[in-house]
Amino acid sequence: MKFVEIQPELSSNTYPGRGIILGLTPDGNHAAIAYFIMGRSENSRNRVFVYEGRGLRTQAFDPAKLSDPSLIIYSPVRVLDNHTIVTNGDQTDTVYDFMADGKTFADALRTRTFEPDAPNFTPRISGLVTVSDGGFSYQLSILKSNNGNPDSAQRFFYEYAQPVAGEGHFIHTYACDGNPIPSYEGEPTGVVIADNDLDAFTNLIWDSLNEENKVSLFTRFIDLTTGAVESRIINKNQ
Repeated sequence: MKFVEIQPELSSNTYPGRGIILGLTPDGNHAAIAYFIMGRSENSRNRVFVYEGRGLRTQAFDPAKLSDPSLIIYSPVRVLDNHTIVTNGDQTDTVYDFMADGKTFADALRTRTFEPDAPNFTPRISGLVTVSDGGFSYQLSILKSNNGNPDSAQRFFYEYAQPVAGEGHFIHTYACDGNPIPSYEGEPTGVVIADNDLDAFTNLIWDSLNEENKVSLFTRFIDLTTGAVESRIINKNQ
């Protein structure tokens, strides 16, 4: 697989939608996590990220302008023991509940499908980072319609058992802007994780997102030796 730089991959696409990047820092010391959201409508843009315990949730920036919370208010990040769950919807809770019951990431997502937002049928993208005994692995998944067919779901799962320092994988909801918006296609994109510094990693992603459409960004580094966590949030509305 060819690994591409994050900046041109993001800046060349005005609307990748929501995206997850998981990988390993160049020094091999930290698991790297990023999750961003974008929006075209007033309802989608009226959001901010806020911390919730060890995780993250979305909330309305201006509650008076919130017209439909069903697909935009959720917990993108939750932590269960040594697992960090990252998704673009309320399937975060499904994964958390299944894993708390001894089941798997894939078990949980096989009970879910794409979002009911015709004609886009936005994919549900999900990630799982597991840190144990000084090492880590990660998984990614996308649940999408079959070329816009609301009666045909496709579920794809990707496992990365031995991540390589300086490499990661990126998956997002949309291939590009459009009407309807075309879903992401293919395997997660291999990307270069170029920074050992969380602020540099965060700023690189935020500065590469389309200025008009970007809404919020969350990043996190997990120390693979100590388990210590460092996180950042950037909200356009704050």
